[in-house]
Amino acid sequence: MTDDNRPAHTPGSPVTFINVFEVAGGDLDAFVAQWERRAAIMSTKPGFLDSRLHRARSSANRFQFVNVAHWESQEAWESATADVGFRERTQAAHDDTRTPITSNPGLYDVAAEFSTVRAEPGRPG
Repeated sequence: MTDDNRPAHTPGSPVTFINVFEVAGGDLDAFVAQWERRAAIMSTKPGFLDSRLHRARSSANRFQFVNVAHWESQEAWESATADVGFRERTQAAHDDTRTPITSNPGLYDVAAEFSTVRAEPGRPG
């Protein structure tokens, strides 16, 4: 356990990368295009499993986009994010004053999980 009672990181264990974005209303489509270019780089990296960019249904939401990506391990994610091309595109996105964004990235482990309970054939659900 860590000092704050979280389980210690296990090297080589799967990890979920989540990044929530604040994006100005008029810049949403431009943001998606930029994200797709960066995601295309990441999707070729060893250890990448999948990534989905979610868009808020309401313009009133603080975070207009949420990126959820799964990686084989934290080490694979760290190696991929060290890619020079990815870093340059990410920095350019942050520096572009025409499309101001605020990102809030982090690595996460599953803390609890629920799924749909399905009845077995021939048994009431």
